[in-house]
Amino acid sequence: MTSAELPGVAPDVLVVGAGNAALCAAISAHQNGARVLMLEAAPFEERGGNSHFTGGAFRFAFAGVDDLLAVLPSLAQERLENVDFGTYTQDQFFDDLFALTQYRSDPDLLEILVRGSLDTAKWIAQQGVKLQPGLGRQAYQVDGKFKFWGGLALHIWGGGPELLNALYANVERRGIPILYETPATSLIRENGRLAGVIAEHQGAPVAIRAGAVVLACGSFESNPEMRAKYLGPGWEMARVRGTRFNMGAGLNMAMAIGARPYGHWSGSHSVAWDINAPPYGDLTVGDQFQKHNYPFGILINAKGERYVDEGANFHSHTYAKYGGEIIKLPGMFAWQVFDAKVSHLLRSEYRIRRVTKAEANTLEELAGKLDGVDPEGFLRTVREFNAACRVDTPFNPNVLDGRRTQGLAINKTNWANPLDTPPFHAYHVTTGVTFTFGGLKISQKGEVEDLYGRIIPGLYAAGEMVGGLFFHNYASGTGLMSGATFGRLAGRSAAAFARPPASRAAQVRHDAEGAAP
Repeated sequence: MTSAELPGVAPDVLVVGAGNAALCAAISAHQNGARVLMLEAAPFEERGGNSHFTGGAFRFAFAGVDDLLAVLPSLAQERLENVDFGTYTQDQFFDDLFALTQYRSDPDLLEILVRGSLDTAKWIAQQGVKLQPGLGRQAYQVDGKFKFWGGLALHIWGGGPELLNALYANVERRGIPILYETPATSLIRENGRLAGVIAEHQGAPVAIRAGAVVLACGSFESNPEMRAKYLGPGWEMARVRGTRFNMGAGLNMAMAIGARPYGHWSGSHSVAWDINAPPYGDLTVGDQFQKHNYPFGILINAKGERYVDEGANFHSHTYAKYGGEIIKLPGMFAWQVFDAKVSHLLRSEYRIRRVTKAEANTLEELAGKLDGVDPEGFLRTVREFNAACRVDTPFNPNVLDGRRTQGLAINKTNWANPLDTPPFHAYHVTTGVTFTFGGLKISQKGEVEDLYGRIIPGLYAAGEMVGGLFFHNYASGTGLMSGATFGRLAGRSAAAFARPPASRAAQVRHDAEGAAP
């Protein structure tokens, strides 16, 4: 099929996608003197990819409050005498990522991510994105004082929707056009370098030529065929936490011209997700179908048995792995069970209107309300768990408190409270896929490499399309930071490739850094 040229469109840098990574790439390319065009497969009302569905955790290294003030100057006006932010050094960041990924992460990519994270946080704030302390999400009040854990001191104010609002406003101020309902379908390669893309626009194929192309259009988690192919049998039945548009098109079109697959293609970021959530994310609910406070209760399967150590670490270090365990269970479901002692610690996601919940004043009554669960097996599990809790160790949700069980087949190593205080409440969950870990191999400049390690001139990748960062597990807040870091890098590199310094100097640059508020 022949493709017409899209008249009047000839950007220096073409960005495929319109979520966090893509927007950061577009802003960065524009800051570096490029004329930019963005393509979005979704209609305007569903724009933004998975970024709309994030809670806004934003992981970056900081040595103390002074670094946080550099990102969020208004923090100086906050009353901080009862807040202990602690530190999250680059070494701590490296240690977390290497430990969670079993030391498989690409060290060159981690160097860029970790060592540049504080600068990226400052940059994203300069683009108009608002941040705030993550009180109540990453710090609980104990004895009148908040103490942060897990390296997530600041969150995006308003989560994904407000992140997107700020970045879209920035793009609009810069005059960067976005073509909606215009999915890219293939890449144009001429004389060894990228020359643009073929896209569907208003129902017809069009060729859009550009000096460089940045692919930032997500992974393949929305595509059931690809999930079954790469993640394994049964994964085609998983719920999708976010957008319905991440069908793996960017990955497929890049690999069709010889791009190198890289990373953990059979791995994914998957969370505990309400069992009655729709097949794809609901924009009106956002990330609230997630259920992340399981470290303060127990997780049970259809046999009524516990199947993981709920207290192995803070939820931000286990949730993206434990969510994927649910799909392996009989019936592909689990129940999270709590008692009244910890009700005040559960986040807002447990109190939404569309929640699948059971509640009772006795454990025996609750056992009969847990759909699909053997009630006798459940009661036996709870009795054994309660008896095994070492209650002589104080409970503290802000630290790995060592309050554990002893003598169980699967011990709980922290936050082990007996379930003994009514009312008891439980939440029915399944697996919700956030994004998949497999991606493309990129250089330290964000350039896509081919099968043999050579650069494909003019092709760059960012966001979920970058392979080699995450294996087996994931640390909360790293995705937004990765998207911003590698999006900014790809945009800068693409602009330099498409518009070398000599040609840029010949033209008056338009508002390079000054378009940001």
